[in-house]
Amino acid sequence: MIPPAPPPPPRSRAWSWRSQAFRGLVYQILTLVLLVLAITYLMSNTFANMRTRGIQSGFDFFLQPAGFAIGESLFEFDSAQGYWVAYLVGLSNTLRVALVGIALATVLGTLIGIGRMSNNMLVRGLCAMHVEVTRNIPLLLQLFMWYFVMTELLPSIEAPLKPMANVFFSKNGLQYPLPEWSAGHWGTVVGLLAGLFAWRTWVVRAVHQFEATGQYHPARAQFMGLLMLLTFTVLGWLAGGAPGELSVPEVTEINVVGGGAVTPEYLTVLIGLTIYTSGYIAEVVRSGIQSVAYGQHEAAVALGLPRSAELRLVQLPQALQVIIPPLTSQYLNLIKNSSLAVAVGYPDLISISSTSLNQTGRAIECIAVVMLCYLTLSLLTSAAMNLYNRRVRLQDR
Repeated sequence: MIPPAPPPPPRSRAWSWRSQAFRGLVYQILTLVLLVLAITYLMSNTFANMRTRGIQSGFDFFLQPAGFAIGESLFEFDSAQGYWVAYLVGLSNTLRVALVGIALATVLGTLIGIGRMSNNMLVRGLCAMHVEVTRNIPLLLQLFMWYFVMTELLPSIEAPLKPMANVFFSKNGLQYPLPEWSAGHWGTVVGLLAGLFAWRTWVVRAVHQFEATGQYHPARAQFMGLLMLLTFTVLGWLAGGAPGELSVPEVTEINVVGGGAVTPEYLTVLIGLTIYTSGYIAEVVRSGIQSVAYGQHEAAVALGLPRSAELRLVQLPQALQVIIPPLTSQYLNLIKNSSLAVAVGYPDLISISSTSLNQTGRAIECIAVVMLCYLTLSLLTSAAMNLYNRRVRLQDR
């Protein structure tokens, strides 16, 4: 019997200049101290020069009345409110574009990326043309093009397009019916959440059944999921008293009143960002799927899986670990590219900051707040995608 090897002695930290780890720690501390001193010197020198020239500084202006109106916001804003409220309106408008754009670009880009691998030559060619056109034309030019379409080619408000009943599309934007909120709608919200949970549970059960028996019926699974979602939502709506009040838009001589509405500036930025980013996401999805070993495709064909089930159950789960890192970069690019909305007059964070800078002269403060906002949004997006990446990452056995 060979006795087991004794455990290695615990590593002791040698606080000596001969230790590479100790020298590295000292160098890092010195670098950090020098960086802090350099920033402190630059800031103090800048503020001293500003005081010499009579330029005010500080963030106290955030509590002063803004003195300007904002044409589009998610909540009411009055010019008598402070600059900090105006910045919140600009941030909400930026998020309004970025979050919706991320969702739409992901769906459109995924479909185009899958279409680029289609056996149909026409579908494959159209998807390839979309990718090449959107990726090789600057985003700013695309925004100008869409803004021209929204403001010049669409009909006037006197004769708007009517794609659906009580829906109007014109140079004034898109107007649509909007439910009037009441306490009974909480039942609808609860029913919708319960339906989503039931749908998710049913899909997980179908996947487990497929893994256990090899039998999978995607059409039946999706139908049952949608049926449960609709059933729970309707039950919640009925439990809340079946509220049905709608604010319906009506065309007048000069504009459309009532209902919900989005401006042509918002539609321009949303459509431009969605189409532009979808071209890059399509290439990310295509390359991720093609990175999966061809033997996985052969195994799926041997099991008799249809192409849709193969993509959803075999290839996409394995491709996610390749797709998510560059997809995160595209999400960050979309958030930062939303700053170009100021070019078409959309009141986003950059637009509000520019107006505040012109009125107060606090250039450093206004730019610093914008930088902090975009940095925070980018870090939150990266953290969320890293969490999702760890969740879907394949575990080695």
